[in-house]
Amino acid sequence: MRIPQSPKLSPSQFEPELVWTMRSVLDAAVNQIVSENRTSATKAKMAERILRAVAEGITDPTRLTAIAIEDGMQPAD
Repeated sequence: MRIPQSPKLSPSQFEPELVWTMRSVLDAAVNQIVSENRTSATKAKMAERILRAVAEGITDPTRLTAIAIEDGMQPAD
């Protein structure tokens, strides 16, 4: 089943509620990766991935969390 996406968004269009959701998603995702990967660089990489996903129209917190966790599985260089 294909889940419809929201229209693409520019960061300047992010509503405060969406920004709060993105922060919550990042915190939840960081807590779900191995502690060795919980570095500032990996957290920044995960945050960037969340931003890209939201800009592409993905706003579902569950999907965003999964996307961030996937990026957090490998530590940032």
